[in-house]
Amino acid sequence: MPLFESKSLVLKSYNLAEADKIVVLLTRDHGVVRGVAKGAKRLKSRFGSGLEPFSEIKAEYFQKDNAELVSIQKTELLKSNFAAAANPEFLQKFAYLGDLLLAFAQPHDKDEKLYRMVKACVAAAADDVENNLGSVGVYFELWLLKLAGFLPDWSRCNHCKRMLEEKEEANIQASFQLLCANCRKAKSSKIMDGKMREIVSAALRLSPDEFAKFTCEQDESVSDLSSILKQLISLSIGREIVSEKPFVRKANSK
Repeated sequence: MPLFESKSLVLKSYNLAEADKIVVLLTRDHGVVRGVAKGAKRLKSRFGSGLEPFSEIKAEYFQKDNAELVSIQKTELLKSNFAAAANPEFLQKFAYLGDLLLAFAQPHDKDEKLYRMVKACVAAAADDVENNLGSVGVYFELWLLKLAGFLPDWSRCNHCKRMLEEKEEANIQASFQLLCANCRKAKSSKIMDGKMREIVSAALRLSPDEFAKFTCEQDESVSDLSSILKQLISLSIGREIVSEKPFVRKANSK
């Protein structure tokens, strides 16, 4: 029964029996791992504060062959996001994003790009929950689709392959590919304009905190794009996702 050690992000935990917890981790070295933390609910647990939601930890765990759950032996807290997680909006947003991640990611499938993306998103949102949270959520959705191979090329028409012009509107097909005005048979109710495509392009080249700054005065386009992404996510995973409140920036934000 080998012992593994990996930097990890705590995605969620469940109560198990009287004193134990089931903990879901996104590990840097082994992807999504589910494990039992025995005694985690006790007042003087050896895990201490190492199982706080969305904290970064170093986890040690045993894994039996063909066992669904690993046995978590020890955790070392590397970075706590306790203050941010105390904010209900942060907790709701990342509970939703964590569920999306689990819908896409295969257990024990290493993906260091995914780990770095999630870690950077948590850090950017925790740094300024009020101003960054909505934009970071859209960034997370975009990158999750891209890393899973479901994000279309929204820079060109899917039929004629022509690059779309900066302010050009394009029809969104049922497959979520785009058609330019010349190739579409009729104007669709689902449109992607130049501002939304610019936001997508920015997300694919910027860090989460830089993206939040880039979109700070584009709330309407961010909200419209978020709606499209949620529909694409539902199509990609084959089921409706849990609805979220629409993205609305606080009135007193920057």
